[in-house]
Amino acid sequence: MTKREITRNDILAMDEYIAVRQDRKRTVSELKENRRVPVGPDATFYFESFDTMLHQVQEMLYIERGGEDQIEGELSAYNPLIPNGHELVATLMFEIDDAARRAEFLAGLGGVEHMVTMVLDGDTITAVPEEDVDRTTADGKASSIQFLHFPFSESQAEKFKNPETPVTLGIGHEKYGHMAMVSGAVRNALAKDFD
Repeated sequence: MTKREITRNDILAMDEYIAVRQDRKRTVSELKENRRVPVGPDATFYFESFDTMLHQVQEMLYIERGGEDQIEGELSAYNPLIPNGHELVATLMFEIDDAARRAEFLAGLGGVEHMVTMVLDGDTITAVPEEDVDRTTADGKASSIQFLHFPFSESQAEKFKNPETPVTLGIGHEKYGHMAMVSGAVRNALAKDFD
């Protein structure tokens, strides 16, 4: 059974984590290879899991060194991004190195978090943005990082698991209209997120 929530018992003590950190980073990097889908020239979806979020929590504790007082906040922030068995969860990142181009690009991308879909053989699933904070400012500027949930019905999850079903991931914003097919290797990895 796939774990759906990180608890205090899953967190390694700092000295234990430091001892295994390089191995953990390598393992999670390999895991992420088949949980990544580029869409167009500037966007990449990183599909999250218990393991990717546990790694993120441990890294935040390692970087910020907030100790025991920090743990509860990190669990509250990252547990909602672990798929619940009836969804896929992705971090969408707009990755543009040039600061001026990035600022101009994001300024015209407001509301993009409401225009992301996954299509399974004609069946459309519209992404639901994480509601932790508003990712579009009042003046229409989008954040470069969006957290998205793709809620699946049981029949949609079965379609997704079927290797014969074409799956397309798309962004339908007027300033960024792109889509990509989800590869078989990614599908196989993500199918494990469903109950």
